[in-house]
Formats: sequence, structure tokens, C-alpha cells
Amino acid sequence: MSDTAGKRDSVIRIDNLTKTYTRGGQPIPVLMDINLEVERAEFVSLMGPSGSGKSTLLNLIAGIDQPSSGTIKINGVDIATLDESELADWRAANVGFIFQFYNLMPVLSAFENVELPLLLTNLSRRERKHHVEACLAMVKLSDRMDHYPNELSGGQQQRVAIARALVTDPTLIVADEPTGDLDRATGEEVLKLMDELHRDLGKTIVMVTHDPKAASRASRMIHLEKGVLVSDPGASGH
Repeated sequence: MSDTAGKRDSVIRIDNLTKTYTRGGQPIPVLMDINLEVERAEFVSLMGPSGSGKSTLLNLIAGIDQPSSGTIKINGVDIATLDESELADWRAANVGFIFQFYNLMPVLSAFENVELPLLLTNLSRRERKHHVEACLAMVKLSDRMDHYPNELSGGQQQRVAIARALVTDPTLIVADEPTGDLDRATGEEVLKLMDELHRDLGKTIVMVTHDPKAASRASRMIHLEKGVLVSDPGASGH
């Protein structure tokens, strides 16, 4: 297969990315000269010690933060050139988020939490209902859709969060320590579900984790140390 064929199927392409924060008037480099490609339907884990820059990189890929220099192209769109309003619209259409602490709205039912991202779309109420029910069925929570977060276990709450991440059919799913607040058995269930999203639905997933067992479920592991990409096994292809 030619290089051009591989590049054509890249969802994420990062070139010469740097990120520097200023603290007390002093520049603090967080990421330095990052170059990375992630192909469509890859499940990638970002690993590294605390302070290595992995969460910063995830936030840049998700359009939550913007780089100091370099380019981040998602499906060919250089998101580093978008303003705040354009970035918000882009995130709503292209990125599904899974967080360590679920980030569910306590006053909304499981159904209403999953429906939230769809309220920004032009879908009719009936279409929204269809999408939400399909996603809750996918995470095996059809019988819990009217329950509130405090009536659900941690694992069930995380599955609601995964359904919410899926409901807009995003280009990319980003997960920040998705099993960090779960016991081992429940974490395994969540990782199995993410594996199914990657294998069966062809979703592109980028996951930050401290857990080597969680990271090993990904099709590729990327290691960061002190803001530098120190190893990228499988970068040349599978």
C-alpha cells in the first residue's frame, strides 16, 4: 500500500506541535515538537507519568485547547486555525467525550443526559429519541433510561457517558482515564465496550490512561515523557 493511501485514511495528523503555558511571566513548555498520525478506526492509548503532557495533548486533539505552534488536522481540518466559536461548533459535530468522573447532569435522567448533545442539532424530537434509545441499547442500559445518575452504579454511569459520547456519531472519541474511578471488574466491562466501539463500529478512539492493563486493550500505545513523544510502537503501520 502506498503512503498516500495511508495518509488519506488518517483521522488525526499532528505536525511540529508545541504547547507552552506562561506562569509568573515564565514560559513553561508542556509539549515539544510532537508529530503523530492516527488512522481511521484506530484505538490509541496515551501513556506517561504525571506531568508528561498526555492530558494536554488529548485536550489539543479534542479542540478544548489550542497549540502554541504547529498543526492539528482532524479529517483534514486544521483545528488550530479555528476561533473559539468555530471550535465549539466543530467539537459538537466531531468529538465524543468520555471522562473519568462521568460528568453527568445529576438532575437529568440517563435518557436526558444522552440526549443533551443532540439538542444542539436540527434533529426532530422523534429522531433524537431514536438515536438516544439506540445508543442506550448499545451500552445495555435500555432498562435504566429513566433512572437518574444517583440511582446508577459507577459502571452504569460510565456507560451512560459512553452512550452520550456516541449519540452524535462523532468522528473521534476521546477518553480521559475512563476507568480511573471504577473497580477492576467494572473497568474491564467499560474497556470491553470501548473495544467493541473500535472493532465493530469502526470508531477512532484516543484514550489517556495511567493503567498499563487498560492501555494494552488499545491497538497502539503512545508514550510521552516531559512533553516529548518518546516511543510510538506501531507508528509505521500494522
